[in-house]
Amino acid sequence: MSKPEREKTKVTVTLSTLKCPIGGNKRKKILGRGSSSGHGKTSTRGSKGQTSRAGRDMYPGFEGGQTPLIRRIPKRGFVNEFGRDYQLVNIRDINRLKEPSISLDLLEEKGIIKNKNKLVKILGIGEIKHPVTIFAHAAAKSAIEKIAQAGGKVEIINA
Repeated sequence: MSKPEREKTKVTVTLSTLKCPIGGNKRKKILGRGSSSGHGKTSTRGSKGQTSRAGRDMYPGFEGGQTPLIRRIPKRGFVNEFGRDYQLVNIRDINRLKEPSISLDLLEEKGIIKNKNKLVKILGIGEIKHPVTIFAHAAAKSAIEKIAQAGGKVEIINA
């Protein structure tokens, strides 16, 4: 086909006309089939040592027998194993719900908390306009006061 003929014919690319580029499909490297194959003897693993053996398993951070960096650096800080992890809910989020009684199920359903089985704490950020009864595991003093001023109450659930 000459150049002017090629310019005349338009080729539409569809799934049925797609082709793999040249060199896109490579054969699997066949190893350990004798020295004449080019991949015999050590089967492209170099010679001797841990990396040439079967079943080698070097985890991320492995440094060849040297003490790994993660174990050499000093450990600082404090992790309180008795600390409680609360899901935090602000009063402004509760004010948007316009419900007389707010349970953990409702908070999860509306997407305010992710998991009703974890602890929930009510914080006093924002304002509340209508009376509401809230069931939670904990509440800030400012939140309890604001809810009480609006005519509602906070029921503390035992965890």
